[in-house]
Amino acid sequence: MALRRFLRFPGREAKGGARVKRPYGAGMTGLGKVVVLGAGNVGGSLAQRLAEMDLAKEVVVFDIVEGLPQGKALDIQESAPILGFSTRVTGATSLDAIAGADVVVETAGLARKPGMSRSDLLGKNASIIRAHAEAVRTKAPNSIVVVVTNPVDVMTYWFRKMVGFPPARVFGESGTLDTARFRWFVADALGVAPRDVTGFVLGSHGDTMVPVLSLTSVSGVPLVKLLPADQLAAIVERSKQGGGEIVNLLKTGSAFYAPSASQAELVRAIARDEHRLLPVSVHLNGEFGEKDVYIGAPAVLGRAGVERVVEVDLTAGERTAFTASVAAVREDLRILSELPG
Repeated sequence: MALRRFLRFPGREAKGGARVKRPYGAGMTGLGKVVVLGAGNVGGSLAQRLAEMDLAKEVVVFDIVEGLPQGKALDIQESAPILGFSTRVTGATSLDAIAGADVVVETAGLARKPGMSRSDLLGKNASIIRAHAEAVRTKAPNSIVVVVTNPVDVMTYWFRKMVGFPPARVFGESGTLDTARFRWFVADALGVAPRDVTGFVLGSHGDTMVPVLSLTSVSGVPLVKLLPADQLAAIVERSKQGGGEIVNLLKTGSAFYAPSASQAELVRAIARDEHRLLPVSVHLNGEFGEKDVYIGAPAVLGRAGVERVVEVDLTAGERTAFTASVAAVREDLRILSELPG
């Protein structure tokens, strides 16, 4: 008892001589609640990163598999005394958990399997997206949505269509991950710090992505002055195959460490109102000469979501590649629109 006189216990304060218990996480800055839809490797890893970054009072992990989100949430929560974060992490199997969310990150969906056509993948993931979007619309009408489910540009468009939010409040993880991979390959080739490499990967999150060499530099030095054309071409190609390279190495499963880091960067930009200029899958309304499509492009992100899309100058070759990337997304949207239901 003597020791208690000299300690101020977290969550309690003196008030009229009595000790009053505060709600868990009271006094924190950032978001109130972030919901991660999907408790797979990506969703679970993202929940861990968000908790450790203390970006919200509560992180909820949702999945339809009973015990999976609850188990991962508890495992993450038990690291709080070691790592020192105050975020409460919980798991749920009911979409009611979305209620009151400030940010929803959609990671749920199927990966394409042998024998599955592109139409099959689009249809199955669109069905998942529809159910989640309806829940977000009714239970978290003021939230910002970050879509991760692949094919991400198409699924972001579909989520926005289903939820009915303004485009500023629905965007997808796209170029943030691709750019991170691209920057690492450049840094590794040059033997420099990855943080000193800046640049963008625009276009679709897929084989038609566009690493923009003309806007890539190392501490201000243009990349095209540092590496020969054949080495640049090899880095561009490896960036396009970045996800597939990891799948081939793992044999089963796909990347989740770098993707979850990318997603956490996006949530942090919202939570801290950072006004970050990042490449994301964003709705274009005339920018780059395109309308009514989601595609990877530079955008400023803050507490309100997408503040603005930033048009950048592209070379003739980069412009042609970007246009082809948009066309590939439009073709998937056409396929999706023709599926029954």
